Amino acid sequence: MAGVIDDGLCLRVWDWSETSQTALVFTRGAGVVRGLAKGAKRPKHPYSGGLEMLTLGRVGVIVRAGAELALITSWDLSETFPALRRSLAVHHAGLYVADTLQHAIRDHDPHAVLFDQAVECLRMLARSDGQEAVEQIEARIAPAMLKFQWSVLVETGYKPELDADVQTGEPIDVKSEGALSFAPALGGFCGSATGDLSCWRVRGGTLELLRDFASGGLEALAAREQTDPQSMDRVNRLLASYVRYVLGVEPATMTLVFGSRLAR
Repeated sequence: MAGVIDDGLCLRVWDWSETSQTALVFTRGAGVVRGLAKGAKRPKHPYSGGLEMLTLGRVGVIVRAGAELALITSWDLSETFPALRRSLAVHHAGLYVADTLQHAIRDHDPHAVLFDQAVECLRMLARSDGQEAVEQIEARIAPAMLKFQWSVLVETGYKPELDADVQTGEPIDVKSEGALSFAPALGGFCGSATGDLSCWRVRGGTLELLRDFASGGLEALAAREQTDPQSMDRVNRLLASYVRYVLGVEPATMTLVFGSRLAR
């Protein structure tokens, strides 16, 4: 029962007893850990700053063979993302990060890159000097969600195919094609809109924006002559729909962030 100390992102906390809590922590080196924090509600405990959802810290964990819960032996709070509480929309986006991670990753399955990307997403959402208007803070939701959702799909092995038609294998030229389709079962785009109800109709501009992002990140989108909010919204709704398809479940906060106009 060797213990480890690792960077951890707290995804959920529940009361276990009058003095203890259980927590779901996404650790950088060991993946998602479900653990018992004994005495976490006592005045004196080894959990500096207290365990709280959507906070970052150094966590001590002992995984016990055959036990349903690990032991959380310590927690040293390092980051709290307070700006997530300045806007309900931003708060919902943060909750979506937590909801999606707990569905996307198996317990004790390490995903260090996805951990880093999730923390970066929260920092994007929470970055504020305290003087920004709420509208300025909320403007970061769309790029943060694009970055996060793309990372979830890539790091769990479901990166969408962006170059070739997933039905024919032929290259897709977004300049010459009209409406396209996205086939979630095949994990990519088709070069034309089809009547197949299992495919989702999408615009060529959606694929073009995704290609730019995949090749150059958010910096590439900033350099585009035009990336209107509607285009970013369409891309995020497509990725959210695909995330839901891959997970086989809809994260509770998905429609709060992206609305009800998701592909079915």
